[in-house]
Amino acid sequence: MAFQVSVQPSGRSFNVNEGETLLSAGIRQGISLPYGCKDGACGSCKCHKLSGDIQMSAYQSKALSDEELAKGMVLTCRATALSDVVIESRQVTSADAFPIRKMPVRIMSLEKLSADVMRIVLQLPSTENMQYHAGQYVEFLLRDGSRRAYSIANAPHTIAAGAPMVELHIRHMPGGKFTDHVFGAMKDKEIQRIEAPFGSFYLREDSDKPMVLLASGTGFAPIKALLEHMQHKNIQRPARLYWGGRRPSDIYMSDWVTAQMALMPNLQFIPVVSDALPEDHWTGRTGFVHAAVLQDLPDLSAHQVYACGAPVVIESAQRDYAAHGLPAEEFFADSFTSEADKL
Repeated sequence: MAFQVSVQPSGRSFNVNEGETLLSAGIRQGISLPYGCKDGACGSCKCHKLSGDIQMSAYQSKALSDEELAKGMVLTCRATALSDVVIESRQVTSADAFPIRKMPVRIMSLEKLSADVMRIVLQLPSTENMQYHAGQYVEFLLRDGSRRAYSIANAPHTIAAGAPMVELHIRHMPGGKFTDHVFGAMKDKEIQRIEAPFGSFYLREDSDKPMVLLASGTGFAPIKALLEHMQHKNIQRPARLYWGGRRPSDIYMSDWVTAQMALMPNLQFIPVVSDALPEDHWTGRTGFVHAAVLQDLPDLSAHQVYACGAPVVIESAQRDYAAHGLPAEEFFADSFTSEADKL
């Protein structure tokens, strides 16, 4: 049996099959519901259920608290419909989703950007195979059926027709099934399979609000794509990029950002390091990167925030920024949930 899901205030609707999650059905039908991990761990897909009956499968309490559940909040990645359902998701605005496709890709180059970050360039079959919004991600389809997700670090307009390629920034997680391969046996010309594009993290171009771009570690990858897109479209909204890492080497493309500032006069760059050692000779900002934003902007009521990186950074930012006036509908995030985070 199929039910109808209506999304307010956009008025868009889609059908969901019995046993299918609201998120899966929305993705299948091109509805841009917000989401991140798709495993009930990050909370990015949290929506307010206005009416109808749903059933929730297992999820982590950090993604949805008992208090939020009592107020009618649900995780669309864990919710299946038992009747027609109406949900509120202010991030759903228009029919702007691209088709999700599976495709073979070829590893064209491997470049270490730091001791534990690898830049991988994937050659695509064709430009037609890969349409996406700057900020979205791909999923590698591993042979055992598991998947690994990584954000695309270049904007769509940079894909050349003759040799369509996308750039990824992959951090080594020792013991990780895929990243051990990336930092070990992976070779140029190797063939992998991916599915893409995924994710609801992309620039909302209907706003002229000043932006905070918040990145931790390789959370910079989708932010880089956003900056390339903004430059290409001549979007001149004021933007502050706060990029945090434990050591200065974690800010692995600071030279690229500095060069980008020359092209984007409304862009400011604030690198923040939390655990610098004496030999780093770090003289910049220190502490938690999300807190640095509040030191500079104690009132966020007129801003829009785009945050990417470790779940603890995203969760802290969302909580603390709301307390400093940021409207809930102006916080957009991509939480880099690892397999360990899902346990």
